[in-house]
Amino acid sequence: MHVVLVEPEIHVNTGNVARTCVCTGTRLHLVHPLGFSIDARAVRRAGLDYWHQLDLHEWRDFPTLRQAYPSGRFIFVETVGQCRYDEITYRPDDFLVFGRETRGLPPELLAGECVVRIPMAADVRSLNLSNCVALVLYEALRQCGFPGLR
Repeated sequence: MHVVLVEPEIHVNTGNVARTCVCTGTRLHLVHPLGFSIDARAVRRAGLDYWHQLDLHEWRDFPTLRQAYPSGRFIFVETVGQCRYDEITYRPDDFLVFGRETRGLPPELLAGECVVRIPMAADVRSLNLSNCVALVLYEALRQCGFPGLR
């Protein structure tokens, strides 16, 4: 499984996502520009002592990532999704794509793609990014039988 953060802005969220990725054996892809330095102590602190175990890949932009995995299935998580995140069937090699904390994913990235949403009250903007990653990732892993996890 792969988690993709497109232009993340908040180092603590990225650190928390990194920790979740290590705990689940999931590869983390960070798409630049980042709103912080990847070497920032705060990012590593949020990931605690797991940072050295993280399977981390950085990309200069999203098209470069997409070109590197031409047969990959990319599932975009955004509030405008046509279906709920638990209504699709996940595969172990899926890419779960999440956008910036303040603006989400650009509309041009979503055109013609599989876009899912997390249900929430109508009068709130969104959940915290690291919570969203955990929700969707664990559902995907559950459907796949939690491969490699005890």
